[in-house]
Amino acid sequence: MAIDDSLAFTPVHIAVLTVSDTRTAEDDTSGDILAARLTDAGHILAERMIVKDDAALVARQLTAWIDSDRIDAIITTGGTGLTGRDVTPEALDMVKDKDIPGFGEVFRYLSLNSIGTSTVQSRACAVVARGTYIFALPGSNGAVKDGWDGILAEQLDSRNRPCNFVDLMPRLREV
Repeated sequence: MAIDDSLAFTPVHIAVLTVSDTRTAEDDTSGDILAARLTDAGHILAERMIVKDDAALVARQLTAWIDSDRIDAIITTGGTGLTGRDVTPEALDMVKDKDIPGFGEVFRYLSLNSIGTSTVQSRACAVVARGTYIFALPGSNGAVKDGWDGILAEQLDSRNRPCNFVDLMPRLREV
């Protein structure tokens, strides 16, 4: 990461959505890790919620946050696997304007070091929806650490050079 300390840090308002049929606020460790990492980095935890593995319910919550002026980015955890109940990428497809294909590619590259070829089972992905970034990470603690530490910590830091997601935010709604 190439941080330019001559630039001011711009905090991003981030919502965290855990997609799970089984997790509760008491045992949502991946959501806890994301909330801690983003606030430790100086960002603002705008909202946090757990939604069942149902594409329509996930898309409804994403839409509410996309429509909120208080949220710049959403990070989901869970629902990116291959089973029938893993529907987070499908929910993102329901709300997206553009894919960010490099996110999933870099995530799987980083994850290869942690879990080997099992990374091919991940459908981690990212999109832009009406000016809001949405990043979908797997539900394991290791995966959210890989996604935050290896990609999002840098790309959501306005001082990161040569470029970052924050610098693009004012232009995401251009036509």
